[in-house]
Amino acid sequence: MEGGKQVEVANKTSVRGLDLILRFLGFASTLVAAIVLGIDKQTKLVSVTVVSTLPPISVPVTAKWHYLSAFVYFVVANAIACAYAAISLLLVLANRGAKKGLALMIITLDLVMVALLFSGGGAALAVGLIGYEGNSHVQWNKVCNVFGKFCHQVAGAIVVSLVGSAVFLLLVLLAMLNLHKKHQ
Repeated sequence: MEGGKQVEVANKTSVRGLDLILRFLGFASTLVAAIVLGIDKQTKLVSVTVVSTLPPISVPVTAKWHYLSAFVYFVVANAIACAYAAISLLLVLANRGAKKGLALMIITLDLVMVALLFSGGGAALAVGLIGYEGNSHVQWNKVCNVFGKFCHQVAGAIVVSLVGSAVFLLLVLLAMLNLHKKHQ
């Protein structure tokens, strides 16, 4: 029995270390995703034909993340997840497994962050695809051929946010695995 307790303590330490690493990765990835999209802006001169008999007029047009509500939702979702990751990291460090109620609340909020981040990423991806492909059924032209830098930055932010989503999903799976081991 003595050997079994030593292995159990080693497993608790490694699980706790993995939990802290994942929480830091969740914090970092959601912070980067929110910043990358939050500073995304590009201005281009676009030719506009007012009258078919006159030459086109070049007009400066700016693409900004806050012009589209899906991108606003994405940035806010990542900012919320980032703040939560920082707070949960501090709580996990302070708790050291002493309070089971706090651990259950953290697991539940981890699951909420998974849903929030995947929904924000999905919304931004849907709008991004419309910007990339356009939609001929409703006469929406693609814009990524004009605002390439803007679209690349959106794509990068979505990828980094999806990494954050996966990290929070791993935290939930780790908690489930840990709970399963305790009840065997």
